[in-house]
Amino acid sequence: MSEDQKKQLEQQLWNIANELRGKMNADEFRDYILGFIFYKYLAEKMEIYANTILKPDGIKYKEIKENTEKGQEYIEAIKEESLEKLGYFLKPSELFSEVAKRGNGNNDTESNFILEDLQRILNNIQLSTMGTESEEDFDNLFEDMDLNSTKLGKTTDARNQLIAKVLSHLDKIDFKLENTELDVLGDAYEYLIGQFASGAGKKAGEFYTPQQVSMVLAKLVTTGKTKLRSVYDPTCGSGSLLLRVAKEVEEVNNFYGQELNRTTYNLARMNMILHDVHYRKFDIKQEDTLEHPQHIEHQFEAIVANPPFSAQWSANPLFTSDDRFSQYGKLAPKSKADYAFVQHMIHHLAENGTMAIVLPHGALFRSGAEQQIRQYLIEDRNYLDAVIGLPTNLFYGTPIPTSILVFKKCRENPDNVLFIDSSKYFERGTQNMLRPSDIEKIISTYRERIEVDKYSYLAPLSEIHENEYNLNIPRYVNTFEEEEPVDIVVVSEKLKNLENKMSETDKELIALCKELNIDTPF
Repeated sequence: MSEDQKKQLEQQLWNIANELRGKMNADEFRDYILGFIFYKYLAEKMEIYANTILKPDGIKYKEIKENTEKGQEYIEAIKEESLEKLGYFLKPSELFSEVAKRGNGNNDTESNFILEDLQRILNNIQLSTMGTESEEDFDNLFEDMDLNSTKLGKTTDARNQLIAKVLSHLDKIDFKLENTELDVLGDAYEYLIGQFASGAGKKAGEFYTPQQVSMVLAKLVTTGKTKLRSVYDPTCGSGSLLLRVAKEVEEVNNFYGQELNRTTYNLARMNMILHDVHYRKFDIKQEDTLEHPQHIEHQFEAIVANPPFSAQWSANPLFTSDDRFSQYGKLAPKSKADYAFVQHMIHHLAENGTMAIVLPHGALFRSGAEQQIRQYLIEDRNYLDAVIGLPTNLFYGTPIPTSILVFKKCRENPDNVLFIDSSKYFERGTQNMLRPSDIEKIISTYRERIEVDKYSYLAPLSEIHENEYNLNIPRYVNTFEEEEPVDIVVVSEKLKNLENKMSETDKELIALCKELNIDTPF
């Protein structure tokens, strides 16, 4: 599939979402359209796999008659293998294309009322996994798709009509799942999430990190690596950042994430499965990361995060004996959890690992407990590898400037910290963007660890100590543009010439006034 076809698919999906949502808010309709795309994906994947099993028998999955004994034998055999391989199961009559056909059928023998059928099928997908390894990954996956919600229509008929229309539109699109070279549907899904994010304003920050920022974080933590044993995001949102890391290396063995928001957690699991990440290879949990960490025994080779900026947390005194925070002597302030996330991530970082976290600029220089935590990380542990300043207005819902902090437990360059000021390198818009050249400049400067005039600086640890562990970038990267020196002699000469010209003009004006027999203006 070409890049043009990919863009065409993205546009088709967005058009469906836009045309059919009616008066619903974009972020409300998001859960339905993304859920239906996911259901179509599961159904097509199921059909392709079942057809492969049935190939020696010369029949297709859709041709199986479910109400016959022979049909039941086939279905039981396929179900067993499907649960092992795919992690879920759908009968032939439960496939997306069959339901779409029924919803838009015009024959008299079969009702085109599909609401109840569809709700049952979505429940069945989850029920088919009970007692299997994939149960947790499919648990309540479709709970945000309330097909009886009045938002979809005031009457059951109106709701049925809308859903039948959505299914019909989606059914006409070929996802080309047999083409395994390109992650086309996964990319289209990401595109939709991004489009919904830009329409959701402030709420979008809860589930989406802009792609260009994701790319920077992913490239930073994969520097020097072609394979990763594990990648972790403690505030994983829709899972986009985890999946972005996977695009930067040949292979990731396991994906781990935690997300507080239930709807977003469901979106992350769908996103993983839709990107063909096997259910055994990802472990996404739903809980408050700081208060109730779910992967406490694990350490990870790559950690990325864009946590909520300066969020509140309990800062419970009991946490002073928690292994994540105990060695620092101070907890992050109750009103600003930024460094609580840093401490949590450091705890989970493997000795050979790299972590990159997005923080508001204030986290670089605020005093008190945060200053003490910075000092411990730099002076005692020497984990801070780089500080990167980003432009303003990159993130949904907040115009504030942000920074990326990169940490390593085993640093190749333990004598200094790299500071990069990329705040002036971006494309201006309603939402500012990093261009490919801006991303390349950040990454090449980090990887080559070079000083570039007015852009980057290698700060010795002694200098950071002298600055009392204040990491404010202008203290280290001098972006001051000197004004051109003024030649007073030249300026004086110009003023004399101007005075002479004005005097000549005055004489001409006086002569003109005399000629017209009127008073001069001076």
